[in-house]
Parts: sequence; structure tokens; C-alpha cells
Amino acid sequence: MAQKLSTCTFCGVGCGLYLETAHNRILGAYPSMSHPTNQGRICVRGWNVHEVASSPNRLRFPLIRESGRLREVSWEDAFAFLAGRLREIRERYGPDSMAFLSSPRCSNEESFLLQKFARAVVGTHNVDHGTGVYCNNSIRVLMEMLGVPATTNSLGELDSSRFLVVDGVDLAKQLPTIGGRVLRAKLNGATLVVIDSRRHRLVENADLFLQLKPGTDIWLYGAMAKVIVDRGLLNWTFIKTHCRDWADFLSQVQQFDLLQAADICGVPAGLIEQAAVGYAQAPSASLLFSTGIEARGKDSIRSIVNLMLLTGQLGRPGAGLYALTEQNNLQGVCDMGMLPDRFPGYPAVTDTAFRSRLERLWKCRLPSQPGLGAKSILADRGEGRVKALWLCRYDPVSTAFFGQAAETLRQLDLVVVQHLFLTGTAEHAHVVLPVTAYGEERVTFTSTDRRIQLAEQAIDPPQGPMPAWQQLMRLAQLLGADWNYQDAGDVMDEIGTVVPFYSGASYENLAREYGRQWPCTKDKPLGSRFLFEDGLPEKAFRLASVQRPASEPSPSPEFPLTLVFGHSLYYWHQNVLIKHSETLRREYRILLLDYPNGFVEVNTDDAKGLGIRDGQPVRLRTAIGSAKTTARVTDEVRQGAIYVPYFVREVEQQVAGPGGADSHPVFACLEKI
Repeated sequence: MAQKLSTCTFCGVGCGLYLETAHNRILGAYPSMSHPTNQGRICVRGWNVHEVASSPNRLRFPLIRESGRLREVSWEDAFAFLAGRLREIRERYGPDSMAFLSSPRCSNEESFLLQKFARAVVGTHNVDHGTGVYCNNSIRVLMEMLGVPATTNSLGELDSSRFLVVDGVDLAKQLPTIGGRVLRAKLNGATLVVIDSRRHRLVENADLFLQLKPGTDIWLYGAMAKVIVDRGLLNWTFIKTHCRDWADFLSQVQQFDLLQAADICGVPAGLIEQAAVGYAQAPSASLLFSTGIEARGKDSIRSIVNLMLLTGQLGRPGAGLYALTEQNNLQGVCDMGMLPDRFPGYPAVTDTAFRSRLERLWKCRLPSQPGLGAKSILADRGEGRVKALWLCRYDPVSTAFFGQAAETLRQLDLVVVQHLFLTGTAEHAHVVLPVTAYGEERVTFTSTDRRIQLAEQAIDPPQGPMPAWQQLMRLAQLLGADWNYQDAGDVMDEIGTVVPFYSGASYENLAREYGRQWPCTKDKPLGSRFLFEDGLPEKAFRLASVQRPASEPSPSPEFPLTLVFGHSLYYWHQNVLIKHSETLRREYRILLLDYPNGFVEVNTDDAKGLGIRDGQPVRLRTAIGSAKTTARVTDEVRQGAIYVPYFVREVEQQVAGPGGADSHPVFACLEKI
């Protein structure tokens, strides 16, 4: 047997592990004891990451749809067909009739080449990544307020934090390795505060639990900021030296009232005050929040960043902000430019100087106006303008929590899917291109702590599948582009040329010391443990004024429950990799085995008052419609709130109307059947 040190690619943590191989098969995985992220620990997904590559359901050869059916063809025929169709559609409708979507599971190399193909070969900025359907708020807000679109500190910095706030993420289930770090910090004396509308395992170890009503977090953070200002706990030196627009912010924060916010949030005023004071006075405080499927609004994220800037909890070990993601390369696909309004490295596509530099490098003309985002593309085909769609490792039919994706695909002239499996999306495709699996190619990913890491090749791919980046190169050549990458390392070299904070990264140095954390530049090739470790720039940060939310509709006697659609806690139930691992399917689909037709979660006390038992058929009714489903009775959810997982499409469409998950707030009642 042989062992190969690699990086787990199941989630955004980026744990180091060894792949054990024999006879060109991956037989097992076990954790690296010395990797700085996981230090010998991995979760159930990491232990079983190897099972996906050996799935018997993998695609082996390209497929083209003829007479309504997909048939196997050669790579030469697939590329020739695609080159002809792409030319035809571009000539007839223009380059903006095509769009390109990647998954946050794509490697840096294939993400970079996909956006380059769209921009330099086709001529459109219609590029985005899968989580773009959820507005991509975190990236934009962090750019707007901090000037950098990333988690500010290494995950290892959590060990030195003395005050930890965890907001909206069940670390025990969703990101267990990070959850373990948080608990160890707590055991070493740190204060732990959990903010969530759900009660989960981390809560049992928290010093304070602020169980707020769904959708009221702006009120909560506004009240915390007001407490800090009223108590004189704001960090004036930090604010006046490093922040802009602070006067407007301080004026705006006066509109929040602690007692009113406590009533609206359903959290005792004393707990809000205690959390605010503890955070402000801590020698080092970390704030961890989810960027998951719930799609926080921009003002929600602004409120979180405001709290950090107001108290100066930034720019030193253990003090910072952690924007957590379940997808393994959300940071990387954004860094690579899979955004409709940003080039690789985040310059705006309207930046004339940077665009001219890229045009010289890529020897082409680039469009000057931003493109369409994922939500517009998948919801209404960009008001009908999009005729062709390319999807790399992305399955919106199964994973996007609004129901229009399948209908959109049916209306397109050309749908191309690059994937390991015949997904729900691939079933609507005109062309399906099989790709290599984890462990079958050497590429890079960038984890949630900005760590650029190699996922090493441990075995040769089976006959048929081709690396996604190589497919893009072959097609670009047929369309007249002068692309000649010998391997993925050549792509990384170009990434370093285009993206300044990747300029010091290469396959040679990434293979040492468990990768590099960006900014990793030529003059700082070892990277950076935390952003701004060389000193905080003056006036670089912006305190954002956040308006007090307008009064929302409230529950009524007829519809007394607040209905919440979607929860990233259940992301893994629909994850295509989970579905093709026997062990993980058993571990993560337990709820779907118990509730095969989906479920609505209801608090134990609410269920008791309604006379509803766990597993009982119920009717979920709103002012718009009703649907039959099954009750899951649990103390995890707050009294007065009910949850429907985002993938239960029929229920959502029947009770929320065409707007689906965007129609908030929705109030409902549950009735026994």
C-alpha cells in the first residue's frame, strides 16, 4: 500500500489527510497529525471521502442528446459538436446569450479557465458560482467594508481567542473540525456565545445562548452596538485611525433601543447586554457566522462587521471575523473571478486599467459591462436573453432552493454539464462531459481560512473521464484560442500572474508546509496567518449605517407560526457526493429515511399544543396555499417557528407561491390530517 498526503475537499475547512492506495484504487483515508487546520482530526466525511471515486455510477464517456435520449460519443465528436453549437449561438444571438456557472466545489484551475473561456473566448461576463443564487452577500459586504473578501484569521487563531460568538451555524454537524476548535477554546477558558434560532449541540456548551426569532438578527446586532456605544466601550483609537463614515454610523445606531429589540428578537435584554459588553471588553474576540443557504441579507452581514469594527476586534491573533462555508472552494472560485462583475482578484470589470492589462495578457478584447448573476440566469434566463448555459460540477436542479432551475434548463437551446454523475441537472442537458474525481488529478483549492492547498493525485483516472480544465482548453483551441497548458500547474502559474495575492504560490511551494495562506506574494511567499498582520492601514475600513428594519407583518391567530424555508444544516442531504458514498448516505440521510416525503420541523411545545406527534401526517397551510407533509417534532427549533428544508420543492411551491423562498416573512399553521 502507498500513502499520499492530500487535502480533504468535502467542505470549506480544508483538513489535511492521507489517501491510502493499492492497485490504482483509493482504499481509505486518515488524518494528518501535523496539519495546522485539523491536527489529527477529521469528520465522518473526511474518513470516507475516497468512496466517491469508486462509485459504480460514475459517468465514463461524453453524452450527446439525440431524439430526446443521451448517447455515448467520443471526445472528438463531443468537442466538435460543442464548438459548432457555441459558434452558431454566438453568431445568431451574440456572446451575452451564453452563461457559465461553476460550483464552489470546482478547483481553482478549472474555475479560472471557465471564467477565462467565457470572457476571452466567448466574450461575456455572464459568469457566476452556484452560491451566487443566494446573492453572494458575504463577499460583497466584506469587500465594501474591509476591502478584502475573506475570513480575516486562520482557523488556528481560534485557539487564542478569549471570546467566541457563533452565529447561525451548527458546527457539530456542519463543520465539526471547527466545532472542535471552538470547544477546546471554551475548555481553555474562552467565553462562548451562540446566536441562533435553533438549539443545537454547541448550545449545550455555551455560556450564553441568544435564541432569537428568525429574521431578527439586524435588531439584535443593532441593540448590541447601541449598548457598546452607550456604555462607552467602543474603541475610539481604532475607529478614528482605521475607519471611515463612523460619524454617520454612530448617528444611525441611536435609532435602536435595547428593550424594543429584545421584544422583537424574543431574547431577554439582559442576555443581549451581557453578550455586547463581553465582546467589547474581551482582549481578543472572534465572530463566526454562516454564509450558508439561508442567504443572509446584506444588512445582516454589515451589522456583524460593524460590531467587529466598533470594538477594534481585528488585526491581531484571536481577534477577527470568520465567514464559514460548507462548500470546499467558495473562497477560491470567487478569488478566480467566477463573479459577473469582478475579474480574478476582485478588480471590477469596469476597471479600465486592469481590463487593458488582461487584454494584453490574454490577447483579446474583453467586454466592459458586468454580466448576469446566477439567480437571474436560473430564474428567468436573464429575461430570456440567455440561450446556452455551461455548468461545471454544478447541480442547481437538486441544490438550488428555488424551483425554477429545471424549467429554465428545458427552455434553453444548449445546456452543457461537466460532472462525475448523471445528476438531476444532467438529465436536462444536451451535452454531458465526465470529469475526474478527487484523488485522480493534482489541482488546488482555497479553504475558508484562505489556505491555498494541493489536492494531490493518488491514482490514475479510469478510462474515459478528462479533467475539466483540460476539456475547456481543448474546446478553446477549437474555437481559435492559443491555449497550451501542459498541466494544471501551468494554470496556477497564470493565476499567480493575474491575481496579485496568489503571485507567491506555486505547486512547488504549496507542496511544502500544508499550502500557503493568501496574501501569498513574491515578497511574502510564506503567506499570512491573519490579514493585516503587517499593520492595519489607515482609513481602510468602513462602518456601514444600517437602517432599523421597518415593522414587519406579524403572526395572526389564524397563522401563528413563522415559516422558514431552507436551512444549510440540510445541505448535505442533497449533496451529490454524499449520495454516491455508501457510508455517508447512511450517516447523512437518516432524516430522509425517517421522513421519505420530506418534513416540517415544529417545536415540542407547539406540537403538544396542536396535538401533533412526531412522524404524523400534517397539513401546512398559509394564506397562499396548503400542502401535505410530515411533522418532525424537535426541541432544536424555537417555539413559534417552523422549518421546511429547502429541497422539499413541492411543499414550498404550494404554500409560498411563485416567489418561493424569497417571499419572507411567511406565516403558517399546522393541522392534523
